[in-house]
Amino acid sequence: MLPTLSAKTAHKPPRPLKIIQFGEGNFLRAFADWMVDVMNEQINFHGNIQIIQPLPTGMAGALRQQDGLYHVSLNGLQNGKTISTHRLITCIQSAINPYEDSRCFFELAETESIRIVISNTTESGIAFDASDTNPAALAKSFPGKVTQLLWHRYNFFNGAPDKGLYFLPCELIEKNGDTLRATVIRYIDLWQLPDAFKAWVCSQNIFYNTLVDRIVPGFPKDTINEVQQEIGYSDNLVVTAEPFHLWVIEAPEAVREFFPADKAGLQVKFVPDLTPYRTRKVRILNGAHTALVPVAYLHGLRTVKDSVDDTDTGKFIREAIFNEILPTLELPADELTQFAHDVLERFQNPFIRHELASIALNSISKFRVRILPSLLAYQQQKGLPKRLIRSLASLILFYKGEWKGVATPVNDAAETVEIFRRAWQCDSVDQTCTQILQHTDLWDTDLTQVPGLAQAVIKDLREVLAEQPVL
Repeated sequence: MLPTLSAKTAHKPPRPLKIIQFGEGNFLRAFADWMVDVMNEQINFHGNIQIIQPLPTGMAGALRQQDGLYHVSLNGLQNGKTISTHRLITCIQSAINPYEDSRCFFELAETESIRIVISNTTESGIAFDASDTNPAALAKSFPGKVTQLLWHRYNFFNGAPDKGLYFLPCELIEKNGDTLRATVIRYIDLWQLPDAFKAWVCSQNIFYNTLVDRIVPGFPKDTINEVQQEIGYSDNLVVTAEPFHLWVIEAPEAVREFFPADKAGLQVKFVPDLTPYRTRKVRILNGAHTALVPVAYLHGLRTVKDSVDDTDTGKFIREAIFNEILPTLELPADELTQFAHDVLERFQNPFIRHELASIALNSISKFRVRILPSLLAYQQQKGLPKRLIRSLASLILFYKGEWKGVATPVNDAAETVEIFRRAWQCDSVDQTCTQILQHTDLWDTDLTQVPGLAQAVIKDLREVLAEQPVL
């Protein structure tokens, strides 16, 4: 029988507490916590993390049962090689459920060594709740709790300017740091806290915008017995992730002094503006997913890996990325090329089964945000991009709802589906395409006004319908 993972059965070095983390889910444990653990090993960061459970129900209790210890299993391709590794994470000091122990939560603010706050409370986590009217009661929202923590710290250290905190939110919203800061200010105003405290929050606490990227499938329920035999412990908190990771932090180089992750060989970038990195991710990673789905699905494929491995669709998506998407982006060519290669390697991860049907959710809005900007930019610079146009033509057919007598997994708003249903009742492919392309509710613009686009889409759609596509 394997020993149960705990501080009694595994070594857990003592370290000072440097980080508070709101969120105990799979992503942060396989991303930020994994990074801190690597930093402790590689560059003697010498810091631990105190986890705060942001909701009444969560995993704080399970983490305490294992004394904060768990394993991260990295599975995937890296530089063309298949890797599968396990790392014991020892940097979690403990986990608190503030709904059960608010006193312990507030006392965290008194820990002088704390410098950083990390969070991932989902896209809806950084939100203002006007019903949080009593500052003496534990706030329901994450920003409300942050405000209370800062208020307690401000009072305990008498507003000392060197006791402010650095916030690195990982929520997947644009301007996540700015949004968190603005929401904290709203709570200060709601609770009528002193202007001196507001000034301290604004001047001595820094909220950085960040962009995170790593696929984290989570607990390996199908292979947990094999994993536990490999690690030698009964670990109920194993979390799996891909090897690729990227954390872009909109911050000056000085931030590296207190969070020197890049010095540990980690893919952490400190940049003056993360906008081009967000655009890169949306256009290449997300855009490639969205461009691939209708083409590959109509080609008879059902997963991302199979689609990239396929001779025809693999060639199609590579040419779409390198020939039509990359030329429209502004970052250095070598960075874009490396990121594109990384994306394709991630798509081919043999440990992740990514269904095309799941990516097909809301494909029209995804196409509008992820692909259309590349298509239009390329058209203005060089002419019509034939592969992105093929994706658009295939998407129109995909939204017909069936192909070769089999239903396609259209999953979108009812009004969007209705637009396509009506368009496909037209007498000709020309009319169908024209009606769809000129619909501004779908694209936020009339695409028939783009020179040559409608004719090119009609031509491609006819080829697909005739089952004579050349990818």
